[in-house]
Amino acid sequence: MDPVLLHFPDQAAPAARLAEALALPKAEIHVHRFPDGEVLVRLPETGSETVVVMHALSPANDRLVELGLACETLRAQGRRVLLVLPYLCYMRQDTAFRPGEVVSQHIVGRWLAHWGDALVTVDPHLHRTHRLEDAVPVARARVVSAAPLLGRYAAARWPGCLLLGPDEESAQWVRQAAEPVGLEWAVAHKVREGDRSVRIRLPEHPRLRGRTLVLIDDMAVTGRTLAEAARLARRGGAAQVHALVTHALFTPDALPALQAAGITEIASSDTLPHPSNRIQLSGALAAALRPLLESRAVPGDP
Repeated sequence: MDPVLLHFPDQAAPAARLAEALALPKAEIHVHRFPDGEVLVRLPETGSETVVVMHALSPANDRLVELGLACETLRAQGRRVLLVLPYLCYMRQDTAFRPGEVVSQHIVGRWLAHWGDALVTVDPHLHRTHRLEDAVPVARARVVSAAPLLGRYAAARWPGCLLLGPDEESAQWVRQAAEPVGLEWAVAHKVREGDRSVRIRLPEHPRLRGRTLVLIDDMAVTGRTLAEAARLARRGGAAQVHALVTHALFTPDALPALQAAGITEIASSDTLPHPSNRIQLSGALAAALRPLLESRAVPGDP
């Protein structure tokens, strides 16, 4: 039988777009949550040997358990499992900074490699790890970058705007967003002073006065970094400040804090379901997944 795309409930909309782009049938994985927090996962019936499983791994702990239960069952049935996980959780802890700290990237990466024959993800947040395969030792791994689509969105919505990354780590995404559409870009310097406190220094050039500034980052949680950059940009004379992020991990108080800092519009890609979703990645995900679907490798093959 042809491959089938199985998705979890919170991925219904992006899964529908991905299935349409690939001309695949789709079905939803049922998840029932008991009062004690445990879950019952029920897979739809399918005779397909190759199964694409799509999930959004946030909140991380709940979603990892759901994914693991589903994939362990599919693997036990002898299926070939292709994971589409637009957001990868637990990738930031890539080393032990203090004795006894658990390096979650290595452990969760091994889980994912056990659960799938291939992986497609979007802009994984890797610090000192240079390749996705080093974090998730899966047979075939594909990374999709949302940055060019963020740049296209910015260029169409705010022609001639200046793209700014809030810290040095964001440079790779800001450059990828700006250069294809001919936008000017720069990067700020950040010093983190705890989980919820940061200090930002804006670049001296280019000048901000009178400009429309668009902050770009791969992920945002509390929004403190973006908020501090926005406040400084406003003080520096920026006429408007907007923000685009790939992974919208926003806490409940994040959007009010960003708006209070002077950010007018906040938009994100659809890697995680959020009201700010504006940029759809189904086309880019389909392009990455298509060669994996066309491969005739059997489960477990390298």
